[in-house]
Amino acid sequence: LAGPAHVDVGLAGTVMRFVPPVAGLADGQVTFDGDPYVRTRPLGPLVGALRSLGVRIDVTGSGSLPLTVLGTGRVAGGEVVIDASASSQLVSGLLLAAPRFDRGVVVRHVGPPVPSAPHLRMTVRMLRAAGAAVDDSTPDVWAVEPGPLTGRGWDVEPDLSGAVPFFAAALVTGGEVTLQGWPHSSAQPVEQLRSLLQRMGGEVTLSTNGLTVRGTGVVHGLTADLSDVGELTLVLTALAMLADSPSVFTGVGHIRGHETDRLAALAREFGGLGADITETPDGLEIRPRPLRGGVFRTYHDHRMAHAAAVAGLAVPGIEVDDVGCTSKTMPEFPALWSAMVTGKS
Repeated sequence: LAGPAHVDVGLAGTVMRFVPPVAGLADGQVTFDGDPYVRTRPLGPLVGALRSLGVRIDVTGSGSLPLTVLGTGRVAGGEVVIDASASSQLVSGLLLAAPRFDRGVVVRHVGPPVPSAPHLRMTVRMLRAAGAAVDDSTPDVWAVEPGPLTGRGWDVEPDLSGAVPFFAAALVTGGEVTLQGWPHSSAQPVEQLRSLLQRMGGEVTLSTNGLTVRGTGVVHGLTADLSDVGELTLVLTALAMLADSPSVFTGVGHIRGHETDRLAALAREFGGLGADITETPDGLEIRPRPLRGGVFRTYHDHRMAHAAAVAGLAVPGIEVDDVGCTSKTMPEFPALWSAMVTGKS
């Protein structure tokens, strides 16, 4: 790895948190910047952790982007304490690069619970599959030993977060959607999703054909802690708007620091369509009532577009201002959605 180099992270939290630890191993400068909003996303704890592990970093501004990693070709590593309550990616970014650090790394989280815990289990699983020695037996502590990683072929699971709007469509319409190729043993939080969709009125089955969700003709509201599955909040909110009873979602204050302040954006945009929705410090309260059509702004956030698409199945006249933002994770989303709705591929 050699600098100089520049990384435009766009709005991607994974890039802004996974790549700087690797850049510490480069020989030369690597600068990072992105969309103006990304400069407000939580990054300070990672910067502090990398500095304590021996990485030189110049930061312009308040501790987030833009920044420059002054790589020397090696990172000392060692033990570090971090508050990762804003994002599990703060831990994953350190762990993924740690096998190349001279002394590996021991990461200790101190603070409120780390959100999206399944993503940390996925990180550990992937590291072990590549030959890394990882000890996560102590809660909130992850130790990665230094050592070589082994190249191999990977069977990559379908993306659960990307599939959720299509599953939600089955609930809204009383139809059926199958995601082919779903593994019987998954690293993703499929059981949490199964429970949530079942409680909201869906039927979820796993067979040799894949993961299937069937609608029953009714959507129920629910009270749920979504801290482990924060990415699902936006589509579940759209479902809750169409339910037969109120919903309360908690445990997702951290998604205020995602591509946009997702709680504020959901309240603002669905409120503009006539919804009775209230922000709380860590979630949303939703009291269903009839919605009207109108322009639904995405704030360049792909999950906001997914939520609007789901609501639009039941509410005529909803217009998404920027469906192109879905290209971040699924460039073919508009075509796939249209084919599902019209039955024409």
